[in-house]
Amino acid sequence: MRRNIVTITAALGSLALTATLTACSGSASADEKVVTVYSADGLKGENGDGWYDRVFADFEKKTGIEVEYVEGGSGEMVQRAAREKSNTQADVIVTLPPFIQQADARGLLQAYEPAGADKVNGADKSGDGKWTSVVKNYFGFVYNTKELKQAPATWEELLDGRFKDRLQYSTPGVAGDGTAVVIKALHDFGGEKPAMAYLKRLQANNVGPSSSTSKLAPKVDKGELLVANGDVQMNFAQSRSMPNLGIWFPARDGGRPTTFALPYAAGLVNGAPHTENGRKLLDHLLSETAQRQVSEVGGGFAARTDVEATDSNAIELAKLMDGVEVFEPDWKDIAANLQKYVDAWKSATGS
Repeated sequence: MRRNIVTITAALGSLALTATLTACSGSASADEKVVTVYSADGLKGENGDGWYDRVFADFEKKTGIEVEYVEGGSGEMVQRAAREKSNTQADVIVTLPPFIQQADARGLLQAYEPAGADKVNGADKSGDGKWTSVVKNYFGFVYNTKELKQAPATWEELLDGRFKDRLQYSTPGVAGDGTAVVIKALHDFGGEKPAMAYLKRLQANNVGPSSSTSKLAPKVDKGELLVANGDVQMNFAQSRSMPNLGIWFPARDGGRPTTFALPYAAGLVNGAPHTENGRKLLDHLLSETAQRQVSEVGGGFAARTDVEATDSNAIELAKLMDGVEVFEPDWKDIAANLQKYVDAWKSATGS
């Protein structure tokens, strides 16, 4: 079976995407055996061994519906879908918060509660059925275990000169994990003003912008970078082929390491060209079989509370999270003020 995979990284990538989707949708009909997914990166394996690779293949075999897959940063995917509202191309969109909430606010999602959604915690889905988490996940950082004997314990350590031009985080407002850097800083430093003051100081060590978080881990593994941002699921999966990758959670000086849930949330696109196929895919992503593969194959956490993973990955992930304080962001505030926070970050860092 054919599966088109497009990663948007620049204007050239956008042009290629337009051509690809035009070809896909030119003869689209309601009963066409295809479903197009716009997704944040992280769930597809580098070598075809990720959770998406497995569940898409199983879905195609089960239904005969071909998955057309388009990948980019969470913000990029929402922006793309918004630009296409008059000629909708995507059937399903998967992003990290707060971009799934942003997609809903912009009228990009239609209500649909997949089979199994009743087994997902209320905080991990919308009350009106517009989106549901399909993979539970947490924000984190990665470090090079070969060059650093241990992970930097605190935010303050990252200001040290040894990290100059060896530290990078993805762009807030574009990448979900990049936006998460700002969200965690707001929490850990106690508000916008102190958070931005810190990020302004950190900029002296920052390599520069990156639209894709998944591209940073290979640089850390190779030693080009010592530290970068990421998320537990994606980085845990990447570590299988990147032996020098370690996951850690920054703390304030004298405090506990913290993180917050950053799930992959999926919704059915409003005006989707293949709505029924999109519903079937969402049902499959939340099926018990697919959810049991989240940790075993994808290195993440099942979104369904009735799926208790006991594989070796699940055990290792539980140990990784031990002792880490998990806080709950005010997603309503963040969704409403996202551009304000991004603008404050741009002003503070000169980006």
